[in-house]
Amino acid sequence: MKLVRYGEKGAEKPGLIDRSGQLRDLSAHVKDLTGEAYSPESLKKLAALDPASLPAVSGKPRFGAPVTGISKFIAIGLNYSDHAKETGAEIPSEPIIFMKANTSLSGPNDPVEKPRGSTKLDWEVEIAAIIGTRAKYVSEADALNYVAGYCVCNDVSERAFQIERLGQWTKGKSHDTFGPLGPWLATKDEIKDVQNLSMWLDVNGQRRQTGSTKTMIFSMAKCISYVSQFMTLLPGDVITTGTPPGVGLGMKPPTFLNVGDVVTLGIEGLGEQRQEIIAA
Repeated sequence: MKLVRYGEKGAEKPGLIDRSGQLRDLSAHVKDLTGEAYSPESLKKLAALDPASLPAVSGKPRFGAPVTGISKFIAIGLNYSDHAKETGAEIPSEPIIFMKANTSLSGPNDPVEKPRGSTKLDWEVEIAAIIGTRAKYVSEADALNYVAGYCVCNDVSERAFQIERLGQWTKGKSHDTFGPLGPWLATKDEIKDVQNLSMWLDVNGQRRQTGSTKTMIFSMAKCISYVSQFMTLLPGDVITTGTPPGVGLGMKPPTFLNVGDVVTLGIEGLGEQRQEIIAA
């Protein structure tokens, strides 16, 4: 299934995109796409529905992030070796964990704000997992069984805040709109091999990132297992898992986003995003 939340910000409804690409309303079967809706029991009930029996939604409504009410937005840093090299960082010996504020969560095509005082606004196409089952101390071999599905994430970053200011990366990763997610969550059965998906990102129509999840240093399963050793993952939690090379920080000279720029990005099987940069 491809599950979405559609409608105006703060008033989104749950939906499903059928095989023909038609958006259909799920409101009669689930109140919203919270962590509870992504439990194995809930997904099984939704999968049993005949999409043709669901009301078709006309037009092209806004998509929100495909999950709401999350407890945590977790990110893995420097998880592609070429990206680590381009930023001048050492290849990590174990996954680097940082947090993005829950308030950074945004719709896939919503504008991205350039924060006040920002000088180094950057982009990062990433694949994110949404947890469907409470996970604590799970093994790598079993980790993907705790996943509800996958989606595209732009891990928007303000590098000056992230690197040049005191403290941890979180302050450069957490501004409102810094976590565009979606357009949909693809349940696990939609993705044959999460470690073999092509990914790309353009800025103003020019290709900046081209990569594949097969070049991750730490696999999706490893990331989920690893994080679960340090904190309990709850249904709905988002884990975004790093970016391939081609970020603005790694360009020569470094190049960053300005108001009016347009970022487009996508991952095989998970859809595409589009964001215009606006002033905060």
